[in-house]
Amino acid sequence: MLSAERRLRDDAYSSFTEKLLARDIQPGQIVSQRELVELTGMPLGAIREMIPRLEADGLIRTVPKRGLQVLSIDLELIRNAFQLRRIIETEAFAVFCATATDDDIARIAAEHRKTQDRAKAGVTPKLLDQAQRMDWAFHDHVVDAMDNRIISNIHRVNAIKIRLIRNADTRMLPELVVSVVGEHLAIIDALEARDVEAMTHAVHAHIDSAKRRALGV
Repeated sequence: MLSAERRLRDDAYSSFTEKLLARDIQPGQIVSQRELVELTGMPLGAIREMIPRLEADGLIRTVPKRGLQVLSIDLELIRNAFQLRRIIETEAFAVFCATATDDDIARIAAEHRKTQDRAKAGVTPKLLDQAQRMDWAFHDHVVDAMDNRIISNIHRVNAIKIRLIRNADTRMLPELVVSVVGEHLAIIDALEARDVEAMTHAVHAHIDSAKRRALGV
């Protein structure tokens, strides 16, 4: 019984974050538990179970006599989210550089170089979707390779916040595919050389670039 309840809670959490990233739920929006039932399609019991987790993750807060407020996008969130990303990924990529197999790095490199070549010829909707998934998967894979569940969980929640920071869209824009993949390849080139200093520089440059894109500057 407990396992079934946990699955429902986890499904409710996943549904909420999907709706949030799809902008069906807006940053700063005030919602009730009943509205979350309608938005997520999950039972009220599961909604009530997921609320403490959302509060702990900083995705909602309870506003007395009003309801639940989804996190708002402001300069403090932007600063904090990207600072946390820099801390996590600096360590994660350093560990990955030291421990990843040559085959794993080669697989990642081949996927990125193929995507970059195809993007230079023209970005189709299908390629854009593949590039976005590859982008997210690359960072998730490197962080998960640390084999630290606490860090992986923090990374995933922070990734949701960073995607929400993008004002109009949470996805990679067609005109950015070549440049973003190029930033990844600078990291990958350093990984192939097992050059931690060059890799760290490339990771920081990539995160700084992502922050500027998120701010629209």
